[in-house]
Amino acid sequence: MAMMTIQIYNTATRQKEIFEPINPPVILMYNCGPTVYDYFHIGNARNFVVADTVRRYLEFVGYRVRFVQNFTDIDEKIIRRAHETGEPWDKLAERFIEEYFRAADALGIQRATVHPRATEHIPQMITLVERLIARGLAYVVQGNVYFRVRHFPAYGELSGKNIDELEEGARVEVEEHKEDPLDFALWKAAKPGEPSWPSPWGPGRPGWHIECSAMALTHLGETIDIHSGGCDLIFPHHENERAQSMGASGKPFVRYWLHNGFLTIDKEKMSKSLGNFFTINEVLAKYPPSVVRFYLLSAHYRHPLDYSDAALEESRSAVGRIREAVISAEKLFELMDPAIAPPSEAEPSTEVARFETAFCDAMSDDFNTPRAIAAIFEAVADLNAWRLKLVQDPRNPALAADVAGLINLIHRLLAVLGLDDLIFGDSKQEHVEERQLAHELIDILIRTRQKARELKQFTLADFIREELSKLNIRLQDLPTGTIWIKD
Repeated sequence: MAMMTIQIYNTATRQKEIFEPINPPVILMYNCGPTVYDYFHIGNARNFVVADTVRRYLEFVGYRVRFVQNFTDIDEKIIRRAHETGEPWDKLAERFIEEYFRAADALGIQRATVHPRATEHIPQMITLVERLIARGLAYVVQGNVYFRVRHFPAYGELSGKNIDELEEGARVEVEEHKEDPLDFALWKAAKPGEPSWPSPWGPGRPGWHIECSAMALTHLGETIDIHSGGCDLIFPHHENERAQSMGASGKPFVRYWLHNGFLTIDKEKMSKSLGNFFTINEVLAKYPPSVVRFYLLSAHYRHPLDYSDAALEESRSAVGRIREAVISAEKLFELMDPAIAPPSEAEPSTEVARFETAFCDAMSDDFNTPRAIAAIFEAVADLNAWRLKLVQDPRNPALAADVAGLINLIHRLLAVLGLDDLIFGDSKQEHVEERQLAHELIDILIRTRQKARELKQFTLADFIREELSKLNIRLQDLPTGTIWIKD
């Protein structure tokens, strides 16, 4: 497919912009991954699903995406949880990395090109901090290193915050030995009982923000195309990450900042700190992955999405309508004359192609998944109508071609949203089970025919042979019994 004009809402400029990557067809994309101290919750899942869907669409239209999603495997939360459980901090992090992959795989989230871990990049972080110190943008106090916020003129441009109006609060680290309360930690001096690494400033560990800067720089370079994450990361994490990266390189860090909106419960942000959250395990125990992923894509990624059982049930119903329409149409072809079935590589007709155009128009407009899903449902409605016409006119090759083309297109478009395997994966297994059942039924008919022959009911025995022959199933009576062959 030819690359389309794509518009992306850029958080940094607060407007939609035409997407122009640095070095097409390659796209460099970084998404903030989980801090692995617990199971991620359904609100976190929205970030991962959104980033995965953006990546899938970019690849669908012809780009090659180098996608990096990190693991924060050392920070205060991990240390605190390890103390609570008595588990070594690194074993705890490893366990929840495995749990992330298990749940992400279930949701159809593709593995990143690289999944870097913070603890594997300590040398790169130290080098980055040294560059900031050399440029006068950082300073050392008692083994800690801080970034001089007021020495970076562009600070606040991403989040839209005026540096003079920023006040000390929950999101700003307050320590007496800082030059300025707004300065944030790049390196933290070791505390008793905490993991640490050697550095020019003494043993310690990295600050959260420097981790992502170092990993993005290592795996994508000094300037990247897209950086995504939840809107709660805009300040201070992404603001600080931007300041560090640009301060060290003197170059633009990110061309397009993409942030998804909150998942809410009763219109209040879902978060672990508020206690109003459901882990992904809890949600997947109640709803199939296809339903959960469909729900997470049912609203535009920048808009808030309220979590409720009613919303998930609506998604379950929607997924069911898609599944029933496609499977019913596919089974219709199994009953048709093979001579009428169109070749799988046939070009879609204009009637079929219009749904792909509508889908791509939606996705190219800042990844508007609700409109894209609406285009799929329009295709599903036509599929149901065309299928009924084909039942009435089963020898119409043009109609059969359109039905087959529409089935294939719906599969392709669902795959862009990461839904095809989730919706139809079970049906593939069902198809295997149906074939096994068909074999068992044939064996039952063969035994029934044998019993009829023993009872001298030859008319019934011949009827069974003839009916099976009409299905291209040929029987061979051997001294040891009867076998069947599919012609």
